Amino acid sequence: MQIQYFQDLPLSPEVMKGIEELGFTNLFPIQAQAMTPLLEGKDVIGQAQTGTGKTAAFGIPMVERLDPKINNVQGLVLEPTRELTIQVADHISRFSRYSMLKVLPVYGGESIQRQISALKRGVHIVVGTPGRTIDHLKRATLNLASAKIVVLDEADRMLDMGFLDDVEYILSKVPADRQTSLFSATIDQPVMNVCHRYMKKPEKILVSKDEIALTQINQYYQIVNPKNKFEILRNILEENHIEKAIIFCKTRRGTDIIANRLRARGYDAKPLHAGFTQTQRDFVNNSFREGKLKLLVATDVAARGLDIQGITHIINYDIPLDALVYFHRIGRTARMGREGTAITLVGYGEMAELNRIRTLTKTKIEELEGGVHMSYREPQQIHKTVCSDCGQECEVPFKPNPNRLVYCRDCWSKRRRFRH
Repeated sequence: MQIQYFQDLPLSPEVMKGIEELGFTNLFPIQAQAMTPLLEGKDVIGQAQTGTGKTAAFGIPMVERLDPKINNVQGLVLEPTRELTIQVADHISRFSRYSMLKVLPVYGGESIQRQISALKRGVHIVVGTPGRTIDHLKRATLNLASAKIVVLDEADRMLDMGFLDDVEYILSKVPADRQTSLFSATIDQPVMNVCHRYMKKPEKILVSKDEIALTQINQYYQIVNPKNKFEILRNILEENHIEKAIIFCKTRRGTDIIANRLRARGYDAKPLHAGFTQTQRDFVNNSFREGKLKLLVATDVAARGLDIQGITHIINYDIPLDALVYFHRIGRTARMGREGTAITLVGYGEMAELNRIRTLTKTKIEELEGGVHMSYREPQQIHKTVCSDCGQECEVPFKPNPNRLVYCRDCWSKRRRFRH
């Protein structure tokens, strides 16, 4: 029988305290299947998307199995981008808060001297991009001789980005008797080649696309005339009271144009694409993450690795030509079990692309009728209640349950900021 709760796992009180403080109780599918073999020291191949709880799936067993008394690098996680490196390191730090383990992200674009100083002081877990990890290995500022757990995260993306040689070099510096786990959205032949070469009798855990966060995403499309596309986008933004959204465009130029047109009409929007410097990308990413920016207009390359809470809507201004890209795009919403909405604008000649997407996702994508008033939404009922924090009367869009705490908008926002 598959376990369902974190409390059913053989975890130390220190690790459980960190998990409980994060509010984790139920296990997501990838966690329920991967954590027991990882805690037992087995190699694991896990197929799962970003946003399905896989960081906890490999991070918590790593924290549980490492020894804080050994002041050397014992755990290594490789990530394809600096954004993922920072986020995964932050998540593992939260799991290990009471376990006395030190976690360090290493990536390019930040002072290497600061990372060298931290490594000299002693680090137990390194989360790094392949390039900066190799830089430290060649400088002899990183020693992996004591590493006993290695995780290759987002393996398909690392291979797509040309990091295979780098990954092989890094693995050559880790003891052969290590535990290795690999997580990837797609398990294709190049990924399996890495598994066959570097893993020992791995357990295969394949979370099917049907089980991934798509069930929490309300998916819609609208047939549009390209001449009216921007006005339809504006209607969507006005009618849905969107709190935080990513609008995907296929080109850098299109991204700039749409962001500029939105700003000219009073919307809080900024573009993000590969033409930005790292400093510019960090500024826009941080503004969006911290809620200072409401609308992010981005290309697919720029949005890789984004793991930002609170994104309520994904709008595909340009339908992706690759069905897998659609899946990655809409996965930016409905994070960690929350609901989200994806809306795709489909030109008159683009139904073939939409049908390919439907075949891949095997989930319902409903057509919007008429467009402007978003007839797919039921009229929202407003109920009056009293906030459990401040005691003030407030309105909520659901019928309050007397056995559950209810918060006003301000108190809920404060609690969410505190948690994240």
